[in-house]
Amino acid sequence: MIIVELFLWSGRLVIFTLTLSRFMHAPRKPHMEATMRILWYLKNNPGQGLFFSSQNDLSLRTFYDSDWGGCPISRKSTTSYCVFLGSSLIFWRTKRQKTISLSSAEAEYRVIIGACCELSWLRSLFKDLEILHSKAALLYCGN
Repeated sequence: MIIVELFLWSGRLVIFTLTLSRFMHAPRKPHMEATMRILWYLKNNPGQGLFFSSQNDLSLRTFYDSDWGGCPISRKSTTSYCVFLGSSLIFWRTKRQKTISLSSAEAEYRVIIGACCELSWLRSLFKDLEILHSKAALLYCGN
């Protein structure tokens, strides 16, 4: 159910799903109630999908950021990035890094690596779908 919620949600609600997913190993009544509210929202807000205008320029833009040592317990950083195709958000990811970064620059480099891998995969997908995309992808850092 968590995967379905992550797949269908708009960007502003993803943080709730990520928080709920941390309690999947031992869910309690408040977690179930929160999940039911999320499902109610999805049921009552249909049709909020991707829209591609015919005037869309189809340029790939990626915005990324990292919070260096953001977890107060493990001191691991959280990686976040989102990919836009023109003006439409097509992918986003928020993930705790597996290792502890020794500097904010190191944490940012880890985000760049993930974002570049995602962009490489998207360009390969465009090629397979025979979508001509000759423009370079733009990356914007949160610093």
